[in-house]
Amino acid sequence: MADTHPLPNGNGSAVRPAEAHAEEPEENVFLFYPNLIGYSRVVLAVASLYYMPLHPRTCSLLYSISCLLDALDGMAARYFQQGTKFGAVLDMVTDRCTTTCLLVFLASAFPRWSIIFQGLISLDLASHYMHMYATLSMGGQDESHKKVDESRSWILKQYYSNNKVLFTFCLMNELFFIALYLLSFSSPIISPTLLKTPEDPASLIPGTPLAPKSATLFTNPWSAGAMEYARANKMDSVIPWTLAAISFPIMAGKQIINVVQLVKASQWLAQGDIEKRKADRARKGR
Repeated sequence: MADTHPLPNGNGSAVRPAEAHAEEPEENVFLFYPNLIGYSRVVLAVASLYYMPLHPRTCSLLYSISCLLDALDGMAARYFQQGTKFGAVLDMVTDRCTTTCLLVFLASAFPRWSIIFQGLISLDLASHYMHMYATLSMGGQDESHKKVDESRSWILKQYYSNNKVLFTFCLMNELFFIALYLLSFSSPIISPTLLKTPEDPASLIPGTPLAPKSATLFTNPWSAGAMEYARANKMDSVIPWTLAAISFPIMAGKQIINVVQLVKASQWLAQGDIEKRKADRARKGR
């Protein structure tokens, strides 16, 4: 048993040792409110991917809700003071993965323009990875990737320092791709095979590429997926075209920002390499 008797101090008088501070309960970062919202974003995104091939309305709704929750988790982090590195990375990874999956579908829906979508995927991943790595290696482990000094880039400073600007660019970027997704089901202009009847009757022979057997598309031609696909081809494309026209300029601006982010991060890393090489040469010359 521990000795609890008073101990003499330097003057010979008895004093009682200070009691150990009560240990604070260990927090579970994985159950923080912003991270719970982040998990719900992942669930909604996966559900939207499940419905993506045949259910454009359901997919768009789920995908849009997942994107809108991107703002809510940040608000929750600030309100409950639960901002964490794990939450920041979870948010970024979710954004990159969901956008990539949607662009992969668009590349398959519009094979003629697949190289553009592949380029957008590469630019998005490369710019954010390079920016994150440069921030951690050059700015320190406690540095946030959203904290950009104006001397490095005025554009990135304005982009990351204002949450409303950041959310608007991200939202319009996703809205443009969602509009393209809907147009792949509804517009005979960019998807002519949807509504255009082949002029060659021979092409309608079952088994030909233009008229494959229903079993090759659906397990059951009378399934809900087949019915939804038939309804989708009768969608009015006015709203998707309008959304695409409105969001295109900001989406293009987002890609320019990605290019700037990639270039500035590369320059920052190269500057660190130069400084390290100078330091190594100075150390060897001693």
